[in-house]
Amino acid sequence: MAIANTKGMKRRPTHPGEILREDFMPDYGLTTSSLAQAVGVSRQSINELVHERRGLSPEMALRLARLFGNSPEFWLSAQRAVDLWEAAQTIEQEVARIKPLNAA
Repeated sequence: MAIANTKGMKRRPTHPGEILREDFMPDYGLTTSSLAQAVGVSRQSINELVHERRGLSPEMALRLARLFGNSPEFWLSAQRAVDLWEAAQTIEQEVARIKPLNAA
């Protein structure tokens, strides 16, 4: 999965927890508890991730990539897109005041 440039994106990118909840867990018949057990973390950690109350850490990306046979970059790219979009929303006006430099 490639995450496109989020500049000017009107809606929040898909959170990795939503990807996990909507695409992976049903396809593999996983519950929050069974997924937590499979990757060796607490049920609370998975619950917070799939309900988008927690971001995806590099450690969790490694665990999920191993379990599902994809790459940690897949998961981290999704989280990065969300993080950049949220940061842009937070400091949008401050960034707009920055005057770009031109090379001499």
